[in-house]
Order: sequence, then C-alpha cells, then structure tokens
Amino acid sequence: MARVKRGVTSHAKHKKTLDAAKGFYGRRKNTIRAAKAAVDRSMQYATRDRKAKKRVFRALWIQRLNAAVREFGLTYSRFIDGLAKAGVAVDRKVLSELAITQPEAFKAIVEKAKAALPQTA
Repeated sequence: MARVKRGVTSHAKHKKTLDAAKGFYGRRKNTIRAAKAAVDRSMQYATRDRKAKKRVFRALWIQRLNAAVREFGLTYSRFIDGLAKAGVAVDRKVLSELAITQPEAFKAIVEKAKAALPQTA
C-alpha cells in the first residue's frame, strides 16, 4: 500500500481553525491547540446566543410597547388583550416599529384596541 502523507490536510484544517480565531487575544489566535479550544467554545456561545437573541428582542419590543401604550392610559397586558378582542393580528415587532416611526398609525391601533375592551368604572 502506498504511503499517505497528511501534511496538506493537517495544514488546511489548522488554517481553517486559525482563520476562525482571527481577532482573538494572545496565544488563542496563533497557537493551534489554544485556538482550537477557543474556537470550539466560541461556536457554543454563538449557538446559544442565536436562541437568546430572539428572547432579548421580544422583551425589547414588549418594553417599547408598554411605554408607548401607557401614554394612552393602557398597560401592555390590556393593550394586547384589546388587540385580540378587536381581531387585530399585528405582531409585536411591527407594533414597536409603528410606535417609534409612525405615532399616528399606532394611535389608531391603540384606539381600536381600547374600543374592544370592556369599560371599567
């Protein structure tokens, strides 16, 4: 059987890892053993944070909506309840953008939600 030299393959794998470690601090950017560990860990963080990002943005939209609807005498919870009862199907991301960029349109949606809620004395 012919002898197989693996220098090219190993060099390519090492280069791929070191490219991924570009910008890291100290030995983590240029020593293959340290870089491999750092890159593996960074990939774990990236995977975890792609999931967390969705939660963080939803929380941000909810905070913005709560602040925006309080100007109209509602809370976020009552606003969402009013939207459901009025049959308005607009997601929180779009509502948040409307509150910031188009206050008149947002006011119309809030009024519609308010009208759908039962009036309390």
